[in-house]
Amino acid sequence: MSSRESREEEEKQKRYKRTELKKLNGNPPAPNKSLDSSLKRHSALIKRLRQSLGADNRDQALKDIDSLSLEKYVEEIVQASVDGMSRCKTEKDIWSATEIVSAFHRRFPEAYTPPLVAILSKELAAPSRAALNALSPEQREKDEAARIVRQRPLLRIACELAMVGIINDSPGRSGGEWIMRVIRELLVNDPSLGSLPLFTTFLKSYSRPFLGLAPPSPTKQVGAEVEAGELSSVVARESTNGASNGATVLSEQEELIEKDIRDKFKRMCEGYYENVAKKLVQEHNRLQDQDRRNHEAYIKSGEIFEDRQQAYEKMTKGYEKLLSSCQSLSDLLYLPMPHLPSASQKNDSILLLDGSSSLRLGGTEDLPANSKWEDEEERRFYEDLPDLKDFVPKTVLGVEAVASKEERDSIAKEQVNNVEADKAKEEQEKQDVARLEARLENAEGEDSKTTVSDDAEDQPNSRSTSPTQGAATGASQVLAALLARLSDANNRTVIDEIAVNFAFLNSKASRKRLIKFLNQPPKNRTDILPYFARLVAILNPYMPDVGSELVALLEDEFRYLQKKKKLVKELAPNRMKNVHYLSALAKFKIVPPHLILHVFKVYLDDLTGVNVDNAAMLLEGCGRFLLRSEDTGSRMATMLELMRRKQSVQHFDQRQILMLENAYYQCNPPERAPRVEKERSTMEMFIRHIIYDVLAKKTIDKVLKLIRKVNWNDPEVYAVLLKAFNKPWKVKYSNVSLLAMLAYDLQRYHPEFSIRVVDHVLEDIRLGMEQNIYKNNQRRIASIKYLGELYMYRLISSTLIFDTLWSLVTFGHPDGRPLPGQVSPIDAPNDFFRIRLACVLLDTCGMCFDQGSQKRKLDNYITFLQLYVHCKAPLPMEVDFMLNDTLEALRPKLTLFKSFEEAAIAVDSMFDLVDMGLEDGGDGDESERGGDESDENDTDRRKAQRDDASDIGVSDEDNRPGSPEALLIVNHAENVGPSEEAEAEFAKELAKMFVDAPGERRVDRKGIWEGPSLPTGVRKKRGEDDNEEGQQGMMKFTIATRKGNKIQTRQLPVPVDTELVKQTREMQLQDKAEQQQLKRIVLDYEHREEVEEKRAFEETMRERGIKIRFT
Repeated sequence: MSSRESREEEEKQKRYKRTELKKLNGNPPAPNKSLDSSLKRHSALIKRLRQSLGADNRDQALKDIDSLSLEKYVEEIVQASVDGMSRCKTEKDIWSATEIVSAFHRRFPEAYTPPLVAILSKELAAPSRAALNALSPEQREKDEAARIVRQRPLLRIACELAMVGIINDSPGRSGGEWIMRVIRELLVNDPSLGSLPLFTTFLKSYSRPFLGLAPPSPTKQVGAEVEAGELSSVVARESTNGASNGATVLSEQEELIEKDIRDKFKRMCEGYYENVAKKLVQEHNRLQDQDRRNHEAYIKSGEIFEDRQQAYEKMTKGYEKLLSSCQSLSDLLYLPMPHLPSASQKNDSILLLDGSSSLRLGGTEDLPANSKWEDEEERRFYEDLPDLKDFVPKTVLGVEAVASKEERDSIAKEQVNNVEADKAKEEQEKQDVARLEARLENAEGEDSKTTVSDDAEDQPNSRSTSPTQGAATGASQVLAALLARLSDANNRTVIDEIAVNFAFLNSKASRKRLIKFLNQPPKNRTDILPYFARLVAILNPYMPDVGSELVALLEDEFRYLQKKKKLVKELAPNRMKNVHYLSALAKFKIVPPHLILHVFKVYLDDLTGVNVDNAAMLLEGCGRFLLRSEDTGSRMATMLELMRRKQSVQHFDQRQILMLENAYYQCNPPERAPRVEKERSTMEMFIRHIIYDVLAKKTIDKVLKLIRKVNWNDPEVYAVLLKAFNKPWKVKYSNVSLLAMLAYDLQRYHPEFSIRVVDHVLEDIRLGMEQNIYKNNQRRIASIKYLGELYMYRLISSTLIFDTLWSLVTFGHPDGRPLPGQVSPIDAPNDFFRIRLACVLLDTCGMCFDQGSQKRKLDNYITFLQLYVHCKAPLPMEVDFMLNDTLEALRPKLTLFKSFEEAAIAVDSMFDLVDMGLEDGGDGDESERGGDESDENDTDRRKAQRDDASDIGVSDEDNRPGSPEALLIVNHAENVGPSEEAEAEFAKELAKMFVDAPGERRVDRKGIWEGPSLPTGVRKKRGEDDNEEGQQGMMKFTIATRKGNKIQTRQLPVPVDTELVKQTREMQLQDKAEQQQLKRIVLDYEHREEVEEKRAFEETMRERGIKIRFT
């Protein structure tokens, strides 16, 4: 037996069971006279029914229905039956529930069946749109899924009940029309197609009895050439083919659903499938547009952001679900699938790549030069408007969509017939009124006539008013919530959704409230006016009074504002709103062209005062659109010429001239030749690609290998590499450290290259301070960040860092000393960018200067930096926060100076110490030895800071090629002086000489200096040592040794050019500086105490009325 024959046999068995059950329900047997009224058995039955009406409970339920009385429990049984129906899953459960309900129907046709049908109608109703709109998208999706699960078994059981005679439209007819009405309500009130799974389930199970369609064969489908509306002929051919193959063709008496119902069902299904197909095509186009935009975003930024990716995945999931449902409907209804354009047909952009150009976008995405839109996005905003009839039922909009001329003719005839019927009805009503008046005239008195008339008028009003008021109250609340959302609607999706939701609330009162709200937008919120205008444009085809009345209000406001031109500041927000609103509505073609041109002409006739601003705003808003539209282009060009002539004749201030110039060139930009793209060689494009695009934490080793493989001996390649490394602002800011790391790795193989990179970076920083051009600020930040990263990777010494830091606060000021009120041409008091540069450099490498002489240098610089800050105007909040964060990270316990005087005193003290040579200079100068030693000690700290600052997933830093620390290049053949081994041997011998002495014990070396102090007279005064140094060129050291409890001393002359003498002299200078600083602190403290005491005493005497003057 083939699959087709098996399906026909199965359908035949179902039809037979339904027919037999229908006959049994029509002729119920006599009830059993001996019925049990036990409460326990009744409770058990109700509990069993509430659990399920499935096959597991069928036999026992039928037995209890025949043996129990049940009269007192019918209401509970009805509700329990509905609960049990919703728990049926399989086809056997559905049929078992049908049999159980039929048994109850035969027992209680009047008490059981009508309440059951009413509850089923309520349970199968579509959800309230107002309730759904109040939910979040996630909660709405969950509720819709739960509703589908609950309604699916109820709909299947209702269909079975309609075929077995329990649900009927009228006596002797089936319940097919009741089922059709339920399904229509589910589908019409569902623009999001949430009830589509229910419709698919219905067609899969009941397309044969309700539509007369046989289940589709998996190997045979209707061809794509079959169009919607030809379903009857297709079915006829299929039936003929089926009959020839042995399929059963039923007579009309054998059908369970009447023919007229089947035909209506077919037409309804065809119309619904057309809507689903349109929705599928729209979603398909939206998905491809989103995919194209994602592709373009990936080309521009190199990545697709997470929110965009999530939106695309959500859209893809919804599209696939809709596509699957549409395919199922196409198979079940024998209708062709809609044509879906492929990606190649829909793609609006083409990627071109050749040897002389980089990636660029072409195709229809580029608008022509004379387009009335600035870009494609603006064109879509003002031209691609959704059609409400695709989302809202036609009956709600009050229009009928006509597909063909024949339908239009038939509808016209129907309208004529309806008009005639209405006239006949009106005449009949007039006759009834005349008869009623005649009866009233025959009444006995005016009171009785009044009472009768009042009763006749009040009764229908009272019945019709209360539900209308309740509905109006609910609609009013929904409209209020919708208008509240409208205030925050700042994107196309939200506005389109609000337009659809408002269409469901379409009424004259709602439109009046909307017009009033649109005419009173939030103050100074001109950014949402284009979205309000888009809302009006979407509603305008079906609610033209919204646009016309809003334009009338704006026109009245325009006339009022022209009369109040003297109120400049008071009405400035109103003028701005009016002009922007009219401009946006004009681009949506809501404002008539003659009106917007009249507004502009009024401004030009009196081009003074506020009208100058109004004309400029109008040109910026819709000037380009009006100038390049066919119906307004010539008149707009004439008006622009008139404006230019007035501009040359009349006197305007500089602000007004600038406004008019900008507005004119924005709506009529001058023609210019296309930008010539720079030609680059293939090697240059490759180098730029791997440095600017490929370079990342995970690819740095790969990029280094590729760079090393290029031909470094080629001057052109070398110049390209040098240019790429000298432009850190072209890489991502987070990758500047990686560029410095590449320069560090390349110095081992090409040391001169790294030197040139460092030189160029320093020159860029200096040039930026000399020119101080605002547009180069981003470059300057990248360069200063690059310099700090070069120090972190040991390409430069701390000397260059401090030189740069000090140049940021001294360059361009007389004698390198900034002062309040002292204006520098390249460093104005209100220019805070150098503070930003200093913060960036300190944030990058300042944490390394935390020990030794570098710590003192940084402390001195921070002191001077505070002086520099106090010479500026009050800092903006952003710069202030940036500076505080930087100083807090470097010196958490630092106390900032409150005024310029405090900072100046601290700076003068610092310079005094420097002038005496007792402390490292603050200008960055240091001896070669000091710099080398400091940088050598700082190597490990910089490495640790790099490891903490960035977790770079490449090879370990220790495995990278080493590099010199203090110098950029070290040539070991040119080193002069003792080697490191010789220095180590000298230090070892010197330590041995200090410890060892003739005849002393070598076993116990601990506690050499633990004991009594040196004898009196052993140490000489420093003056004597200095004299001996000057006389002999030697410094004498006293060596003390101990033998037992006896201390022996001897003199050891050491040349003054040895390292030991130098270190000793440095320690002596440091001690002297510390003593002087301590002395100064003590004296300053005593002086402050004395001043405070005098001030306190003077205030005390002043309170007593005694004035004291200290001399």
